[in-house]
Amino acid sequence: MRTHSLKTQSTNTVYSVPPSAAATPVISGGWISELIYSEDQPGMTQMLLLPLLQQLGTQSRWQLWLTPPQKISRHWLQQSGLPLEKVMQIPQRGTIRTVDAMIKALQTGNYSVVLGWLPDKIDHEDHQRLTEAAAMGQALGLIMRPQYGINVYPRPENRLKIHSTLYH
Repeated sequence: MRTHSLKTQSTNTVYSVPPSAAATPVISGGWISELIYSEDQPGMTQMLLLPLLQQLGTQSRWQLWLTPPQKISRHWLQQSGLPLEKVMQIPQRGTIRTVDAMIKALQTGNYSVVLGWLPDKIDHEDHQRLTEAAAMGQALGLIMRPQYGINVYPRPENRLKIHSTLYH
């Protein structure tokens, strides 16, 4: 029996490939990531996000979607290959902030991934709290944030850049 693994230094994530099954991600330590998407190009977001969600769907834990901009249909979930019995969608209600709800959900360890749609960038303290909660629950937290116009930053930020020539 031979096992291959890839360990990423900055995220403490280990992916193992069992010899007789498809690759199933095993999240060790948990982590937080942010996906900034364009509302007028939902196909690009789906193309990037669906393979990850499909693999995480093979775990016994649930996937939690907090405050998505639109209600997710059962038909879309089935077409996308996501397990209906493991996906939970909760709209924002009351006074609980999405960040606080994400923290509580990540800490439980009941979810392989918690997706939270946030309208604005979060501060360093909230990001740190999310990171600690993800580590505690050994889960992935995805902050989904729409891109509004052109962002002007006072200094360059560390970001993953995917050149558009790869898609044309």
